[in-house]
Amino acid sequence: MFEEASEVFDNMFKSSFPLTFIVFIPAVLILVSPLPAEAAHEFTVYRMQQYDLQGQPYGTRNAILNTEARTVEAEVLSRRCVIMRLADFSYDKYQKALRQSAGAVVIMLPKNMSAMPQDIVQQFMELEPEMLATETIVPVYFAVEDDELLSIYMQTLTSSSSQGALSAAEVLLHTATANGFQMVTSGAQSKAVSDWAITSLEGRLAGVGGEDLPTIVVVAHYDSFGVAPWLSYGADSNGSGVSMLLELARLFSKLYTYKRTHAGYNLLFFVSGGGKFNYQGTKRWLEDNLDHTDSSLLQDNVAFVLCLDTLGNGDSMHLHVSKPPKEGTPQFSLLKELETVVASQFPEVKFSMVHKKINLADDMLAWEHERFGIRRLPAFTLSHLPSHRLAQRSSIMDVRPHVDVNKLGRNTKVVAEALARVIYNLTEKGAPGDLQIFTEQMQVQEEHLSAVVDWLTAQPRAAQLVDKDSSVVSTLEYHLSRYLKDVKKHYVKADKRDPEFVFYDQLKQTMNAYRVKPAIFDLLLAVCIAAYLGVMYLAIQNFGLLYNVARRVTQPKTKTH
Repeated sequence: MFEEASEVFDNMFKSSFPLTFIVFIPAVLILVSPLPAEAAHEFTVYRMQQYDLQGQPYGTRNAILNTEARTVEAEVLSRRCVIMRLADFSYDKYQKALRQSAGAVVIMLPKNMSAMPQDIVQQFMELEPEMLATETIVPVYFAVEDDELLSIYMQTLTSSSSQGALSAAEVLLHTATANGFQMVTSGAQSKAVSDWAITSLEGRLAGVGGEDLPTIVVVAHYDSFGVAPWLSYGADSNGSGVSMLLELARLFSKLYTYKRTHAGYNLLFFVSGGGKFNYQGTKRWLEDNLDHTDSSLLQDNVAFVLCLDTLGNGDSMHLHVSKPPKEGTPQFSLLKELETVVASQFPEVKFSMVHKKINLADDMLAWEHERFGIRRLPAFTLSHLPSHRLAQRSSIMDVRPHVDVNKLGRNTKVVAEALARVIYNLTEKGAPGDLQIFTEQMQVQEEHLSAVVDWLTAQPRAAQLVDKDSSVVSTLEYHLSRYLKDVKKHYVKADKRDPEFVFYDQLKQTMNAYRVKPAIFDLLLAVCIAAYLGVMYLAIQNFGLLYNVARRVTQPKTKTH
């Protein structure tokens, strides 16, 4: 009987194409056809800072990412890409991902960061310096949230959160059937950028009345800083300072145009680069002018250096000094004139002097005027911030809405009026404190200030992104050339043998999120295929028996009479 069944089986398979198709072809297709990974979303990511300063590494040291996504709620984060939303971000969660050796961290930012609740903004501002304080090998990226990315996050969150509340069998089944996302970056590993030049610019208005005229230097650094260079717009710090410097240059260039108001002071304006990296541009500029040349305005008779930093908001102004000015000196005169102008014309402003000695043991100087103080030049910094440690100075949250143009215009007028009173010696001449020089055609133009801040915040200005051919540099040069004479560029490059600063590339990349099944799904699929083929093999080997059983079941019963 078995041999007869085998012959029937052989004939059936030889003559029956449909049965062959049904039994073998599905198995072959399952085995040889790969499960394609669907590209769920492609989006731009911005990597955390990576730089070396005075031999000390900072930020993330890795840029390559190719791992499965999880949220921080998952129990196991090792070798996973941890996705977090800014609204739910905390330093403890960030440290949890680092401690478990996560494959990467992606922090999702809202499209409109200025609309975020102020407590969340302030919390993240304060966490940025802590994130950069030490280096990490985990790639850290930031992405601007959109509908697709939010959907990926919610699906990943559901998958990550449910695992802790299920049994082992349920977790296994859920893991095998759930969809996951493989996060992959398109760029290469980061490497040091060689021969990067930080650019600074200077221009001057020459005084009249002699050769050995005193010089007043007005300084502002133009670069921005934050946890991610491509997201650092630096509206208040220090877009406000640069816009004020350009407006002061415009106002005093008008005064110096007419013989009657051409003063006996040289005015030197300096827009420095690398301010957020220990004022590298200012340091090299001082070395070039004091050590490597015989004729410089900085060598002759410097009355004082006024640095402008973060002046676009608030109702207070603080004059930060390393050494309190002595009575009878030009710097003391400026201090008194600032007090006079504020008290007489702007009583709503609270003005104070903040004294802090230079600490050469610190890795970073507190304010830009300390660079000049180290070279024994009388200098101070004017800011609405009472301390250099405040987070607003180095945050990606410092965006355009953080600058109040009305307050920036008021602060500009305070500085302009005080400088004019020093230059023209108005107090000694008996001029009242409420005398206003910059009125009518000479008044501060708030629309000019607003236009400059809008332009500066239209692109990130991190020092790693602004090279010597950047539109930022060329536009600053254009504006300075409109008002000043002898506009020059100054460059600083790191020493090749012992560099003071090193920048790295791969700061902006494209990330792809691929919809994939987990690895255990492949294992279960292989088991199912093996079981299917095993059943087919046993069925073929025992076809005679199966055939007889099928005949007995399907054969109609004969009626007995």
